[in-house]
Amino acid sequence: MIVDISRKILIVGLGLLGGSYAKALKRFGFHISAVTKEQSSIDYALNEGIIDEGTTELDPKIIGEADLVIFALYPHIFVEWIEQNQKLLKSGAIITDVTGVKGSIVYKIQDMLREDLEFIAAHPMAGREVSGVENSSDKIFVGANYIVTPTDKNTPDGVNTCLELGRLLGFSNVTTLSPEEHDEMIGFLSQLTHCIAISLMTCNDKENMEKFTGDSFRDLTRIARINDLMWSELFIANKEALLNQMDMFLSKFNELKEMLETEDVDGMRKMMRHSTKRRALFEKK
Repeated sequence: MIVDISRKILIVGLGLLGGSYAKALKRFGFHISAVTKEQSSIDYALNEGIIDEGTTELDPKIIGEADLVIFALYPHIFVEWIEQNQKLLKSGAIITDVTGVKGSIVYKIQDMLREDLEFIAAHPMAGREVSGVENSSDKIFVGANYIVTPTDKNTPDGVNTCLELGRLLGFSNVTTLSPEEHDEMIGFLSQLTHCIAISLMTCNDKENMEKFTGDSFRDLTRIARINDLMWSELFIANKEALLNQMDMFLSKFNELKEMLETEDVDGMRKMMRHSTKRRALFEKK
């Protein structure tokens, strides 16, 4: 189990989430190492005591000593890394990730993985509108949700290790879904909301509007400050589920539009009451 602090943890991709994982796990006394592409990220993390060692190279010693490997990479880079470098991982190592889509990568990686390795996928539902290890914080996990997506190729020990990882990181709600259930859920709760924020932020380019806005617009468009490279990849990777959710949203939006056109006040108020009741369920406990 991961609670054994003698286990060594490697983080591949020391950005916002990778750095936040490192900060949270370092509190328990784990030996934390990192492999990432920028030397400046390694230098910062070492100076701040976020990691014990790190490199921008494929160091066989650092990679080969890790008992648990956390991949905080874009989906296609994660797949490429496993294809090219899994030979460097020690026998018995457990692999997990932070990737925002599952169906398009989980089975692909499990099928190509050596038999003496185990990949148990997870999705931390946490983040910020900034990037880089210098913006990392273990506080982003507080009150957030953590989803583990096991398949029939996972062992009970692997699943339990990943669940325990979520609890150690400080997530308030640690649950399991199949990769397919995850992608459907995330298509609505995360990807659709980003699509709405992007569309709202770009549908009216009138100048100086920022001088007149209120908090409602700022709150609704907070996530419109977006990493275009990462999110476009996530959208494509979950295309079918996201398109279904977009159709559902457009149908409901058009329903509201028709109520306005016909001045159906009772219909609008009923929809608003339903919205208010549903929104109360999503308040962080």
